[in-house]
Amino acid sequence: MNRHLSRAKELFPFIRDLRREFHRQPELGFQEYKTSEIILRELSKLDGLTIQSGIAKTGIKAILEGGKPGKTILLRFDMDALPVKEDTAVEYASIQEGVMHACGHDGHMAIGLTVARIFHELQEGLQGKIVFIFQPAEEGLGGAMKMIEEGALRDPVPEIVLALHLWNEKELGWLGISDGPVMSASETFHVQIIGKGGHGGKPHEAIDPVVASAAIINALQSVISREIHPLDSGVITVSTIHAGEAHNVIPEQVNFSGTIRSFRSETRELLLKRFYEVVRNTAAAYQCRDHLVLEDISPAVVNNPDISETIRQAAAEVLPDFLIDRDYQTMASEDMSYYMQDIPGCYCFIGSANSEKGLSAKHHQPDFNFDEESLTNGTALLVGAVSKLLNQ
Repeated sequence: MNRHLSRAKELFPFIRDLRREFHRQPELGFQEYKTSEIILRELSKLDGLTIQSGIAKTGIKAILEGGKPGKTILLRFDMDALPVKEDTAVEYASIQEGVMHACGHDGHMAIGLTVARIFHELQEGLQGKIVFIFQPAEEGLGGAMKMIEEGALRDPVPEIVLALHLWNEKELGWLGISDGPVMSASETFHVQIIGKGGHGGKPHEAIDPVVASAAIINALQSVISREIHPLDSGVITVSTIHAGEAHNVIPEQVNFSGTIRSFRSETRELLLKRFYEVVRNTAAAYQCRDHLVLEDISPAVVNNPDISETIRQAAAEVLPDFLIDRDYQTMASEDMSYYMQDIPGCYCFIGSANSEKGLSAKHHQPDFNFDEESLTNGTALLVGAVSKLLNQ
């Protein structure tokens, strides 16, 4: 057995207990105060780390300097939970009503602290520096940007950035380590279509924003099906729509919102351009006015091919029986992309589902849970990957 995997397995009780401690006490974005206390408690046990807390309110940066000069690698772990009411019935279930770690961030933090512990044991022979970033508010709240603004990528400046995600879309024994775009760019839109209200039985006296909105929503789907190359990918999803309160009254306005996703910058530019044109021109054709707000959430996560290849080599050594998927992509988004805009890096996925144990619920669901064996797999992979990258 590979020595990194062996050490991770020896530390399984430690990493499992940490994950469950985080899971019991979930906190929403920029509110991870208890979470931050747990992380600082564990990091403070590792003599010689330079630790800075309170970044972006609750974020933490810890620097481990090896005994020999070399590259600097940054590892990022997300901290926040979701506004989801847990429905798992596990003994370590959330004690915070309506808040739950339903995406695996509890596992990510436990992995990060275990990786720090292992490299602390190897510190004297370590060639280079490792920066551990524990980041708040990944779930669309701007945590990465705030961390970067407050110095996450300075003093020292990393040459490589890495992150991973426990991934319940796939079973244990699977790894997603791809080249190029792996997670999509994401925008959120909020649209208001304004007409003229009136009696439901006298539509000729009104300007109906419901009909206009229906035409807009249908037309937006034709952008995807008719203007995007069939081998490219893009999404425009309208996920909320609100209009009126009475069955016999044409409302004055309709509000709808949703998300736009894409991998390639050219596709993103096309979708945003056509979104504006379709909304505004269709609204005008129906004699309505529009008010449109688009919010950037994050750019696409794009892996550096050379770094991905090195990590695949490390994975083959550390987890030799695992299937390594070189072509995995998902339309989920991640603000890790901000760290990777100017610094080469890799974002990996670790299969964490186990359907035989009933642990296959999808992310962000009330019954989400994962097989905790994936914690040792993720730890071993990161230790092996960082070791190989530092020694290149």
